[in-house]
Amino acid sequence: MVLNNKDCVCESCEFRNVVFSCLDDEAVFELCDNKVEKSYRKGEIINREGEKITDFKYLKSGLVKLYRTTHTGDEQVITITRPFEFVSNMSIFTGERYRYSVSALEDSVVCVVNLDYIKNLFLKNGAFAMGLLTRISEINEKIIGQTLDLRQKNLVGRIAYVLLYFTREIYNTRIFDLPVSRKEIADYIGMSTANVIRTLSDFKKEGIIKAYGKTIEVSDINKLEILSKRG
Repeated sequence: MVLNNKDCVCESCEFRNVVFSCLDDEAVFELCDNKVEKSYRKGEIINREGEKITDFKYLKSGLVKLYRTTHTGDEQVITITRPFEFVSNMSIFTGERYRYSVSALEDSVVCVVNLDYIKNLFLKNGAFAMGLLTRISEINEKIIGQTLDLRQKNLVGRIAYVLLYFTREIYNTRIFDLPVSRKEIADYIGMSTANVIRTLSDFKKEGIIKAYGKTIEVSDINKLEILSKRG
């Protein structure tokens, strides 16, 4: 669904400080003329692997996952990300089509900017170009770092790592509704769904977490940290 863009709020948007801080007010209002906001329900595809890239997209609110589909039809979850990161843009300067899919894990709002406008701005404004490349590099480094960290851990360590990630980086609270299924966790950490279910059950028995349906409460964060580090 496209949201009403009649009254531009880009000049006061938090994302301006992330990438567009180098733009003056006139350029920001020009940005508004080339931007729309789109809302996505939980589970909806924001962009699909193989689709032609026509827009520059960044997440304004919500939560999304970046993934690719294997030849067998399975999903490989690459990362789960929050607002002000724009993982869908990692391919905009390297090809004409998306190499990965992005879908909403929660109801989300995405700002969609005409790609030709962004590329033109990139060529005209060196400060913007440097800021954008820096931000994309930071996100790529984060994804690589998470992947390497997970690979060094065993099953228990990987589950602990994911729970800490949701606790500290996504929700900043020890009580939250898990936005992904057990299968999606398994796809993310490279383990079987059965192993994920069993490990979460063990964590619950040991008093490390409490679970009420999709709601998770981290009861013993110190133990979770130890398991993540030793894993």
